[in-house]
Amino acid sequence: LCIVASIVTGVPVKWVEDRMENLSTTSFARDYHMTAEIAAKNDGTVTGLKVHVLADHGGFDACADPSKWPAGFFNIVTGSYDFPAAHLAVDGVYTNKAPGGVAYRCSFRVTEAAYCIERAMDILAQKLDMDPADLRMKNFVKPEQFPYHSALGWEYDSGDYHTAMQKAMDTIGYRELRAEQKAKQEAFKRGETREIMGIGVSFFTEIVGAGPSKNCDILGVAMFDSAEIRVHPTGSVISRMGTKSQGQGHETTWAQIIATEIGIPAADIMVEEGNTDTAPYGLGTYGSRSTPVAGAAIALASRKIRNKAQMIAAHMLEVSEYDLEWDVDGFQVKGNAQARKSMKEIAWAAYHAPPPGMEPGLEAVSYYDPPNMTYPFGAYLCVMDIDVDTGVAKTRRFYALM
Repeated sequence: LCIVASIVTGVPVKWVEDRMENLSTTSFARDYHMTAEIAAKNDGTVTGLKVHVLADHGGFDACADPSKWPAGFFNIVTGSYDFPAAHLAVDGVYTNKAPGGVAYRCSFRVTEAAYCIERAMDILAQKLDMDPADLRMKNFVKPEQFPYHSALGWEYDSGDYHTAMQKAMDTIGYRELRAEQKAKQEAFKRGETREIMGIGVSFFTEIVGAGPSKNCDILGVAMFDSAEIRVHPTGSVISRMGTKSQGQGHETTWAQIIATEIGIPAADIMVEEGNTDTAPYGLGTYGSRSTPVAGAAIALASRKIRNKAQMIAAHMLEVSEYDLEWDVDGFQVKGNAQARKSMKEIAWAAYHAPPPGMEPGLEAVSYYDPPNMTYPFGAYLCVMDIDVDTGVAKTRRFYALM
């Protein structure tokens, strides 16, 4: 309305909310006071972590926190490092602010946890006079330790942190940059320059894919997802999910998964999500959960359809289903590419000429309760030049590897 008013009147228009509007319609995500203590040997090997968090949740908690984990996903605060022991306490407090704890721009306190451990590792590096990248490399969970059980209870499925960090360092020429930084520090001390150089290092492991019922529920409601897919006699598809795109492009992603699994072009697949009148069971879109949970349900439903299609194709080609192999958009007899049936032909037969005793139609429903969360990781390196007199900071290089 402000934009329209500005266009109509030809002058700038500003809207300022009042206190009641703020409390009733807005929310905030991050207001944490975090204290971290790291125990380490003189060579930099970490031996323990202790973290306390004071979390402001405003007038009430607006976040769909998984109730089986009292500290939420902040338990990922051990990050990418092999801490033998760790202790975490989170105290939630209610204040006179708008409701807090909203998971935007990341999931369930993962961002704060990553900041907490990375800042603590930087301070440890300063205390020990170690390069912050070298300290991280020394304490990363090793590839052979996966699946890795963290001191705070998570099972990291996979990772190769050393390779990721090394690739990031090699790409930007990290050692050369450190040498340049040291030379600039000496020049600054001699009064030859008023510019200093900063190199920021950060590495994260986050926990996403909220869905496993053994870990995740909202007041007892399990957080897994489901999918419904129906192939029409014409070969077109309608698929329904309990997710809702917020701009991520679900319509494209879901159609591509189905197209890959059953060979029907994405252009012939209609995706319907977020319709509470027709959507199957699902816990929605947030916490980076859509593809690992709903996407997996879609893939499994598609495979059910493909399995039935294989039996129909075998009947049409008068061979055993074990004599068939999948080829892009249909089934063909092994060793005889000319004897094949496309999914479009199979879809028509599913409704009008199914094998004797087989229920007509070509559709499937799948409920996917993931066995675990997912643990993506990545490295960030930032190089900046800062004028100490004016405070002007210039980002020379920012490199992200994920």
